[in-house]
Amino acid sequence: FSKNLPAYEILKDEGVMVMSSQLAEKQDIRPLQIALLNLMPEKIKTETQFARLIGATPLQIELTLLKMSSHTSKNTSKEHLENFYKTFDDISSKKFDGLIITGAPIELIEYEEVDYWAEMKKVLSWAENSVHSVFGVCWGAMAMLFFHHQIQKKQLSSKALGLYRHKNKKIHSPYLRGFSDDLIVPVSRWTEISGQDIKKQLGLEILLES
Repeated sequence: FSKNLPAYEILKDEGVMVMSSQLAEKQDIRPLQIALLNLMPEKIKTETQFARLIGATPLQIELTLLKMSSHTSKNTSKEHLENFYKTFDDISSKKFDGLIITGAPIELIEYEEVDYWAEMKKVLSWAENSVHSVFGVCWGAMAMLFFHHQIQKKQLSSKALGLYRHKNKKIHSPYLRGFSDDLIVPVSRWTEISGQDIKKQLGLEILLES
């Protein structure tokens, strides 16, 4: 972390162990290289939320913040983006241990109509050979399903907003270690992915279902 990044002081005050880039360079270990493609409008709030979760691991992680160059952010200052964010062109020759793609408040827009969809396709194509593991959240996950498997999102008749009971379909999955077989998950979305569409695709499996 750069000490100037707002998340650095916020997490430090919360008791999360954060390490400056200067101190990290003195460690005789290779940190995990994780990229966060932040598509949310309030980028400082989102990068802090993800850094808080990532900081809960005892592993040393170097977090690279990414933005879409084909989209102009209206909710985050140009100075913050220029100081702390990189574009796909900046990192396209590098390899990462992980890539996290956040959600975006554009559920009701068709993928091809999103102003950065062409750039998103470049990122997802690059990640197939340059990233060990990719984690999509909300719209980011839906975009991955559409790009890799042509699975379309389906619009709900009204917004799903609240706490919904989910069934753990793969109790022994390493991704669900510590979860019960029945749990409550907060949901806020206008669209969904059909379980039947998932089951039709080889190589895909549902871990939690509601």
